[in-house]
Amino acid sequence: MPQSWVSVGLVQFAMGDDRTANVERAVKGVREAAERGAEIVCLPELFASKYFCQVHDHTCFDWAEPLDGPTVKAVAQIAKERSITVLASIFERRTAGIYHNTLVTLGPAGDVLGVYRKTHIPDDPQFQEKFYFAPGDLGFVSVPTPKARVGMLVCWDQWYPEAARLTALQGAQILFYPTAIGWLPEEKAQYGAEQLSAWQTIQRSHAIANGLFVVAVNRSGVERSTAGEIEFWGHSFVTAPSGAVLGECDAGEHVLVTRCDLNQIEETRRVWPFFRDRRIDIYGGLVQRWGKEQ
Repeated sequence: MPQSWVSVGLVQFAMGDDRTANVERAVKGVREAAERGAEIVCLPELFASKYFCQVHDHTCFDWAEPLDGPTVKAVAQIAKERSITVLASIFERRTAGIYHNTLVTLGPAGDVLGVYRKTHIPDDPQFQEKFYFAPGDLGFVSVPTPKARVGMLVCWDQWYPEAARLTALQGAQILFYPTAIGWLPEEKAQYGAEQLSAWQTIQRSHAIANGLFVVAVNRSGVERSTAGEIEFWGHSFVTAPSGAVLGECDAGEHVLVTRCDLNQIEETRRVWPFFRDRRIDIYGGLVQRWGKEQ
């Protein structure tokens, strides 16, 4: 079987108060990844700003942009300059009063190849996204790019095997999860290692169950709000269809470039034929909130 390699770049960094500077740092990271051979690059979730969802603040809605806003334009320009594909997560203003946590895939010509709106919206202490975002309504999609077919998912989506499966069934070869996840200070000592391990394990399991590559791109650094602070743990990584970790960052700021052999998808699915053996005739219960009531 001939080799079919694609180089994937991850840009992990800490965001500051200056939104213009955040976007400039993201563009700089994309450029560095491209110079190191990356052909598809992914940025962290909502990289243009600090993670504002720690608190309810109506003024943050002013940060939302349309799909052709300044953040997308800046990323489209670097994608075109370097002739690569870039996945950019934005705070989308769809219309007055309707906002989404949206992922845009920009192609080598700087054009929009695909759009995905985050489907699963969390509502936890200091992750109060339901205040800001309407659930996505575009379904689960995969987008053809010049180098691979990419699956577009966002952060909280990564905990749901249904989201990974349905995106894989659309032909995705690589699942991308731009992410903003970290520890609350009062939880880290007791639960920190366990939480990080669970985050890594669930995404590696998506790679294994679906026989494809998974890329998780987190932010780093400590961000404070009136509610407290979050220590974003970084650890962005790339997983092969076998579940093997091909590359991983630590908690700092990094540009990681990893080569993925797409032929491993075919090879892995032949050995672990989970798609072949699915019993689609008996999975109707998945569309119920709970099983049969007694």
